[in-house]
Amino acid sequence: MKFAAILLMVFACTKSVPPPSDAVTPPATASGVAMPETKPPAPAAAGPRVTFPDGFVVGVEVVADDELRAQGLMYRDHLEPSAGMLFVFPEDGDYPFWMKNTRIPLDILYVDAGGKVVSVKQMKPHDWNTVPSDSPAKYAVELNEGMAAKANAKPGLVLKIPATVVSKD
Repeated sequence: MKFAAILLMVFACTKSVPPPSDAVTPPATASGVAMPETKPPAPAAAGPRVTFPDGFVVGVEVVADDELRAQGLMYRDHLEPSAGMLFVFPEDGDYPFWMKNTRIPLDILYVDAGGKVVSVKQMKPHDWNTVPSDSPAKYAVELNEGMAAKANAKPGLVLKIPATVVSKD
């Protein structure tokens, strides 16, 4: 009980510092939520996995709410070669990504609700230009630059998305 009270005090006493008045206002994400400026927690050592048809497996952090999707892989200096991030959206749609405050070059696979890759793109660190999918997608998988090629990822390939994130519609 004391631990919970201490946690409550720490989080209740934390306040956001507004950006300087001369700061450039970053664009909002596809969902309209501005990108937060806080650092994310360290990635989990084990967890859900995205599996490619040839057996290539990537351990992924799953981000399924606006705040986590907005944060993404920002502020990270490294991503393990067999790791990535799986973005889950409520439905197939257009969800462009950008690389503000993202320090590592990434590949992004846009994937539809059935697990089919609809687009594969590369993204450069700190690039504020949006990178859209070529077709509507429900998921996006971010990987280290070059990992999409190693996994032979291309449009039409069907991935196995973790059952824990696939909606039961």
